[in-house]
Amino acid sequence: MSEALAESPAPPSPEAAEPPSYIEAPTSGAVVKGRIKVADEVVEKVAALAALEVAGVADMGGDLARAFESVRDRIGIGSRRGTQGVSAQIEERQVAVSLTIVVEYGHVVMDVAAEVKTNVARSVSRMLGMRVTEVNVTVDDVRLPGEARPGPRDPAGEEEPF
Repeated sequence: MSEALAESPAPPSPEAAEPPSYIEAPTSGAVVKGRIKVADEVVEKVAALAALEVAGVADMGGDLARAFESVRDRIGIGSRRGTQGVSAQIEERQVAVSLTIVVEYGHVVMDVAAEVKTNVARSVSRMLGMRVTEVNVTVDDVRLPGEARPGPRDPAGEEEPF
């Protein structure tokens, strides 16, 4: 039994006759039982956002995933997935992340990919408290100047063809 649990409680004071209306946090020495489970999708979303923060990353996902999202956007079903092009495998408190990115033309591909690896590992580790064992980056395409960028759909600004 822990020393904190073995200590005898202090005699109650007259003011403490009623229980407090709040729940007290356990002291730093106390152990709270329970389990914390983080879904793969949470890691994937954090990793995707971290990758998109890097200068030179134009989009996420491979050709097929981007084409599928483009069709979904044009016909108006659903919204763009925040985890497109990212997969994560969690094992206990360790995580491996794989990303597929599109790099903007004019940026050094290897530099962008290396910065994505660093930023994803740092963000996942800091935000989720997990040890990142590996980050795999696949560069699937280069976005050329003048190519349309995916964005939120604006039905008010679109005209229907006859």
